[in-house]
Parts: sequence; structure tokens; C-alpha cells
Amino acid sequence: MYVHNLGDLETQLPIVQRLKEEGRIRYYGTTNTSERRADQLADIMRKEDLDFVGLDYAVDNRYVEEELLPLAQDRGIGVFVYLPFGRARLWGRVSGVDLPEWAAEMGASTWAQFFLKFVLAHPAVTVVTPATTSVEHMLDNLGAGVGPLPDEAMRKRMVDFVDALPS
Repeated sequence: MYVHNLGDLETQLPIVQRLKEEGRIRYYGTTNTSERRADQLADIMRKEDLDFVGLDYAVDNRYVEEELLPLAQDRGIGVFVYLPFGRARLWGRVSGVDLPEWAAEMGASTWAQFFLKFVLAHPAVTVVTPATTSVEHMLDNLGAGVGPLPDEAMRKRMVDFVDALPS
């Protein structure tokens, strides 16, 4: 169970903590999809015994790499990634752009797999939700779990490629 977007944590966190203590839920955490509230989330991650956090993270939206992902790793907090496609933002950036040939080195044959492999490869990430209602897209997304995940050098190459695209 999670407290959505850091909403009224003073009231809601004690409720979910109690539910966990009573054995009614197994895990609890909070979500944050706003860079402007990253400091608030970091403070909560340091003070509370969260099981997981939900974050907005994509190849072109990496602010969580600075503090939140390392903090989650250090504290043993699971990371649930939302918006790995940057809502529709990344699709607009790659519209009409061919997937680079070197993406095949990590088993990516589509842009969806490229974007998902980037996120999945971060060692702090536990799970990613691409949030599709299309069976075709779901099957494509599952392809991100096939083949190797990018190493740090490949992740940098991916960032550089996407950063060079028009926004």
C-alpha cells in the first residue's frame, strides 16, 4: 500500500504502518513524481522505515539518480518506477528517428525496449510499470527483459543519444 504523491503523510503513514504491524498489508511506501518535492521524499526516506518508493524515472528524466536512487539502495528501499517513457514525451522525441544499430548489443529492437532497458539497468530499480492497455505494447515491453541489460558505459551512450535529440 502506498501513500500517493506524499499526500498527507502525517496522517496516512501511521495508518499504513499500523496495517503492516497488524499483518493486514505486507509492504508500504509513498510515491513522488515531482522533482520539486525530491528533497521532501529524501527526508522521509531517511526518517521512515519505508519498504518502497514510487518514482518518475526515464532516460531523459534522471534527477532521481542524484540522491533518491542511491538513498534507496543504501536503505534497502525498493523502487517502483513510473513513467519510464516520460509520459508521451520520449515518443515525441524519437518520432521519425531510427533506433541506433548499437541498441542490438543489449537486445533492444524497439524504442520501448531501449527506454525500459535503461531504467531496468539501474541497480536501485526493483520494478518498472510502463502502464499500457495494449496487448501489442505489453508484448513489446516484455522484450526489454530479454537479453542483457546495459552496463554503465552503454547507459551513458543511451543518455548521450537521447540528450542530443530535439526536445
